[in-house]
Amino acid sequence: MPLRSVFFVSDGTGITAETFGNSILAQFAAKPRHVRRPFIDTIDKARAVVDEINGVAASEGKRPIVFITLVSDEVRDIVTSDNCRGLVLDMFRAFVEPLEAEFGIKSNHRVGRFSDAAKSSEYNDRIEAINFSLAHDDGQSARNLAQADVILLGVSRSGKTPTSLYLAMQHGIKAANYPLIPEDFERGKLPGSLSQHLAKCFGLTIDPERLRQIRNERRPDSKYASLDNCRYEVREAEAMMRRHGVSWLSSTHKSIEEIATTILRDIRPDRLIY
Repeated sequence: MPLRSVFFVSDGTGITAETFGNSILAQFAAKPRHVRRPFIDTIDKARAVVDEINGVAASEGKRPIVFITLVSDEVRDIVTSDNCRGLVLDMFRAFVEPLEAEFGIKSNHRVGRFSDAAKSSEYNDRIEAINFSLAHDDGQSARNLAQADVILLGVSRSGKTPTSLYLAMQHGIKAANYPLIPEDFERGKLPGSLSQHLAKCFGLTIDPERLRQIRNERRPDSKYASLDNCRYEVREAEAMMRRHGVSWLSSTHKSIEEIATTILRDIRPDRLIY
């Protein structure tokens, strides 16, 4: 595909527009240039972003794709006007207006996910979960594991930390994680602090070749990163999880979103209904 730009324009952070837009773009064999323009919440900002879109259209010779999540009619009308030379895909108008008709009520036209973060219990729960996950990263602390919603197990660099933080940030899940190390394999069992919380445990494994690549970036040419050691650790970790009845999956070809959703489905299915 020739050079093509995609804009994500929002009066909030732009994360919703980009996430939704990327899901759609993933259906096409193309890698366009991404441009996120958050906090477009005034007429002047809207006019400026339209000028930018038109400038890109002129330089690339193709109209940019523009995903928007704008609740202000005045701001939205500028971006969706004939003056804009992009292909504008209005996600709020596509979904909110039909829902207003179905529910028989008007939407509140709230900007962003949290209108007032200080008053949002959901937001405060997410902050608390993030702090918990940071305090219990890489087995730093075995305290308060009874408060954990999920405990991730796996060898070093198998994806535990990013998954823990994603669960906390996106779902308010208190996720601890514990690295399985050679001492655990020699002992042949999980630490006592985890044995009483097996129902909360979920394992991550990874292809040894991929693990070697990741570890080699951190510690080149070390035993830690050697293929033989990676094979040994992965094999022993999987065997240990089997012995203790811990469900696990491979992070090799899965996104953090897919991993997190699988964990929620298996460990906290209630968090998929809210």
